[in-house]
Amino acid sequence: MVGHSRAALAATQVPGARILVVEARFYDALADELLAGARAAIEAARAEATVVTVPGALEIPATAAILLDAAERAGRPYDAVVALGCVIRGETGHYDIVAGESARALMDLSVDRGLPLGNGILTVETEAQAFARARVSEMNKGGGAAEAALAVLALKLAAEGA
Repeated sequence: MVGHSRAALAATQVPGARILVVEARFYDALADELLAGARAAIEAARAEATVVTVPGALEIPATAAILLDAAERAGRPYDAVVALGCVIRGETGHYDIVAGESARALMDLSVDRGLPLGNGILTVETEAQAFARARVSEMNKGGGAAEAALAVLALKLAAEGA
């Protein structure tokens, strides 16, 4: 398997690809940063983004599945999905359920449909960790999730001979 640098992933071009971005707005300021990074990566790839907002991370997989099906029926399928959100550990076990179940459902969606998917749902201990990961000027995990989805899409298109 050939490895790729972050710069190589960022340079992935998929002109005209339709990317569905489903973002959880439970933490608005964090969501703004994640979305800014994802939008920049998608624009750099010359793809187009459709952004849909949901309340929290658990709503992302079902929303993606519903919108993927609707787009397919309309004859305008999405080529990839980017999931954005944040789960910060609290005092109860709810964190483990939300983090684990959202990740599992996204992986199931991706594998079952052969769908390029970037999981940008942060799972962190503190708000400070979340901001360090979300900020475009720091770890830019929203951009990284979009770049991952775009890189897998490019591989899929190459494998299909497109």
